[in-house]
Amino acid sequence: MNAVKRILACCAGLACAMPLAAAEISPQARALHERVLVLDTHLDTPANFSRPGWDIADDHSAERDLSQVDLPRMRRGGLDGGFWVIYTGQGERTPEGNRLARDKGLVRMVEIHEMLAAHPDQFELALTADDAARIAGTGKRVVYISMENASPLASDPSLLSAYHKLGLRMLGITHVRNNDFGDSSNTPPEWNGLSPAGKALVAEANRLGLVLDASHASDQVFDQLLELSRAPIVLSHSGADAIYEHPRNIDDARIRRLAEKGGVIQVNAFGGYLIPLQKNPEREAEIDALEERYGEGAMTREQAQAFLRERDAIDAKYPVARASFEDYLKHLLHILEVAGPQHVGIGADWDGGGGVAGLEDVSDLPKITQALLDAGYGEQDIAGIWGGNVLRVMRAAERVAGP
Repeated sequence: MNAVKRILACCAGLACAMPLAAAEISPQARALHERVLVLDTHLDTPANFSRPGWDIADDHSAERDLSQVDLPRMRRGGLDGGFWVIYTGQGERTPEGNRLARDKGLVRMVEIHEMLAAHPDQFELALTADDAARIAGTGKRVVYISMENASPLASDPSLLSAYHKLGLRMLGITHVRNNDFGDSSNTPPEWNGLSPAGKALVAEANRLGLVLDASHASDQVFDQLLELSRAPIVLSHSGADAIYEHPRNIDDARIRRLAEKGGVIQVNAFGGYLIPLQKNPEREAEIDALEERYGEGAMTREQAQAFLRERDAIDAKYPVARASFEDYLKHLLHILEVAGPQHVGIGADWDGGGGVAGLEDVSDLPKITQALLDAGYGEQDIAGIWGGNVLRVMRAAERVAGP
């Protein structure tokens, strides 16, 4: 999915959807939310770092700036940090295409480090599971680095070691197309799971102590990761197939097996994976034309505002349904029942398509804590869901690392 399509998915329906009334956050929920360590395992926000005039320290909005995460909203929403994503769209699997993916991945890593260097008093790179609480205790925001789609490694898998030295701590195998390492959930199988190179990549990730991420991968890749990995794995941003049957979601039997192996599923807030959304060919054609005009480059604020005006006109012409916070909670609460609260977390896919009506950006995160309290979960469970569970998996990955 290119940059504009990701933005469109993120903001689809903002102009035409009826806004939900703001959920009441009780003093108890607010205080609990501030006490626990709050991490999200899939922040696509590094895609904004190269946008002209955009700064993580400024207060933005999805409606005005096509942005869901920044320092002011992290503070308002009590988000201590999480996994900041090196995302690379799956291009052509040719020597030239693989080199292009390699370069894009390295550039994104540099952009993350540039953000850290520009804001040393507000953000800090985290390298171990124990770093999160230490960093949050200083008032800074936690920056773990993850990779969504291993295609930057296709030209030279040994680059994984360099990425690890630069801070990479979570590795996803595929995105929406198959790659040299394995099959995607969205395309017909090519490897029937992991390729030979993918199996070697799993072994190397274990050696380095990286957490392996099965989101976007096929069921067969999930099964093989669960079998081959010497540490538990995660799904960094996924939903429940039992609530909405979609290739990107996971069935209850696999959720149970993930839990039995000590893994964690982080629940996604990408509307198209939460509910079936009826497609309108005329609307899609106009959206495609809009995307073609704006291309894949980083938009200035002025370009973003012009883009939004045109997008809003299309939405007004072809109103679309939008997933709600209640739809999100159906997935979250179902997965909690199936896996148990020790094996569930939050990975909403902010700035990469996540966000639903009533849960628009990270400033809304206390609503999830309130909903968990209302569902009967206590502070220990909620602390695990918000960060403790994924940090447990990180510690397990650290333990299996070797020379």
